[in-house]
Amino acid sequence: MMRLLLATLLLTATSMGQAASADNNNPDPWEGFNRRVFAFNEVMDKYVLKPTAQAYQYVTPQDVDDSVSQFFSNIGDVLVVVNDIGQLKFGQAASDSGRFLINTTVGFFGFFDVATHIGLKKHNEDFGQTLGYWGVGTGPYLVLPFLGPSNLRDTGGLALTWSTSLGSSEVGATTTDDYSLIALQLVDLRADLISSESLITGDKYIFLRSFYLQRREYLVNDGVTADSFGDDFDDFDDEEWDDDWDEDWDKQEQPESPAGDTYSM
Repeated sequence: MMRLLLATLLLTATSMGQAASADNNNPDPWEGFNRRVFAFNEVMDKYVLKPTAQAYQYVTPQDVDDSVSQFFSNIGDVLVVVNDIGQLKFGQAASDSGRFLINTTVGFFGFFDVATHIGLKKHNEDFGQTLGYWGVGTGPYLVLPFLGPSNLRDTGGLALTWSTSLGSSEVGATTTDDYSLIALQLVDLRADLISSESLITGDKYIFLRSFYLQRREYLVNDGVTADSFGDDFDDFDDEEWDDDWDEDWDKQEQPESPAGDTYSM
């Protein structure tokens, strides 16, 4: 595990050093490529993922849907604790550990969020944020096939997240159950975000890019944001935006965009 973490850190740091996007005023130097991938994702979402999510939403009672979302959120809390420690947030790690234990036991394997009701707040921490905590730059904005918005740093973190969150004891060895859980998590997340699509205005690509970049900066800096990404989205009040989105976003460990694509886990 430690060798894998060090290798990922090295790979991501090297990618940052080799990236041709040192210009902080242009976070999306690969926009042409990204828009083509975005268009592909939109087609896949329109004809595959969204209809599947709508069917899932239609046949699944709201209470069951909420419990499934909470189940995956609870599983994600294990990696949240790991990243709490990686960012030296030991008090938060203790709180999140307690949250996981309470929801896994009293909350019936995480299907019910008992911890929030007793004051243990849900946190969002992932390997991309941990890399950012240790000074690794974001690198260029990157749209991943099927997974949607990312950047070079978060892509490295995503690879590590997936390698540690799959059920197999051996990295790279997956089972049918692993893929079934991943598919269910993607469909559940997409279903939860259907109601939020009406918030998207203007150029959808720019809207989602701006949301992703600002959201990631907000998370990496624990709520302190300073950068401007040059879009109309900069006029949004981040705290007001979070109030509108947290209910959907916090059902999952790692939010990446409000609608249209599948997302980083």
